[in-house]
Amino acid sequence: MTAYFFGDYHPMHPGRLDATAHLAQDLGLFGLPHVTVEKPETADEAALLTAHSQQYVDIVKAVSENPDLKVPGSGLDGEETPGFAGVHEAASKLAGGTLRAATAVKDQEVARAVNFGGGMHHAHRDHASGFCVYNDCAVGIQYLLDHGVEKVLYIDIDAHHGDGTQSIFWDDPRVLTISLHETGMSLFPGTGFAAETGPEGAAAGTAVNVALPTTVADADWLRAFHAIVPQLARAFEPEIIVSQHGCDSHFKDDMTHMRLSVDAQREAALSIADLANELCEDRWIATGGGGYNCLDAVPRAWTHLIGIVANRPVEVTTPTPESWRRYITEKYGVRAPRLMGDEADIWWRSWEIGFDPGNVLDRTVMATRKEVFPLWGLDPWFD
Repeated sequence: MTAYFFGDYHPMHPGRLDATAHLAQDLGLFGLPHVTVEKPETADEAALLTAHSQQYVDIVKAVSENPDLKVPGSGLDGEETPGFAGVHEAASKLAGGTLRAATAVKDQEVARAVNFGGGMHHAHRDHASGFCVYNDCAVGIQYLLDHGVEKVLYIDIDAHHGDGTQSIFWDDPRVLTISLHETGMSLFPGTGFAAETGPEGAAAGTAVNVALPTTVADADWLRAFHAIVPQLARAFEPEIIVSQHGCDSHFKDDMTHMRLSVDAQREAALSIADLANELCEDRWIATGGGGYNCLDAVPRAWTHLIGIVANRPVEVTTPTPESWRRYITEKYGVRAPRLMGDEADIWWRSWEIGFDPGNVLDRTVMATRKEVFPLWGLDPWFD
């Protein structure tokens, strides 16, 4: 999976996957008796075409064979998501991971699965965007829909709006997409505002966006999550939850302005796990996503995710293994963090205590609630 590599100076460095895998291994999560670690197959063309157009897949294949090929409008013709030799195979491998997770959960081999190499939520049906070539989340969700699942809840907590996944399922009432992200007024892709709620008709209200204040921190972020996600999840009654856990919202990540701790990101994952247990008979597929503090925030956040998916949460006070710290220093030449958490206070105010019109976070949350909650029979002021 580390073959998904745009070059040494690109922010999405595959070292983040390597560091995560080594940390999870050294903490013993891969060795748990009920955990299976599998190599994903490469998603075949038929699977990719459930989420992408034939023309786009053909372009990715052509660029994969000839990286110098520039196709305007493909998204692979610039520095953001540059084509490289083997890009089709590498991107298909990431998609194959989420597809394998979907097949395993659908066939009841497992209740939960995680592909921390996935979460490529900016890829659209007909073009690459935001470091994302194939949208593995969409491939996995579409597989579930095509094999009898009637409702899928997609929760995206990346700092960037999950625009690609939203667009692919924009008019499909079987998929509810919820994205909590830094406002598009200050961050790529510049979309994801409260008024984006889906088209008129059966799919109205199936796109939910919380455009958070630029420098939102733990307490406000968790307040927003708990004021939106559980209420809509219960109203929608999904059969399976698919979640995207981009951790670029971390305060050490230079790609966004958000100020979250690993502790808060872990708390959100625990809450999604609880919703899966409550609503979906524990059926849950989790993916990675953005995250560019590659050797500190990313491996800790996604190792917490792996532990939560495996029903063995790692405490934030747990020291990182000495073997892992040594590996990071020897391979990457940097000092690794010593604790699995950031020693943060993540207490947040429950929405039940009331709406404060003088608070920018509360106004943001209320904007989304007013747009969407009535479409689900919910009261934006009290539910």
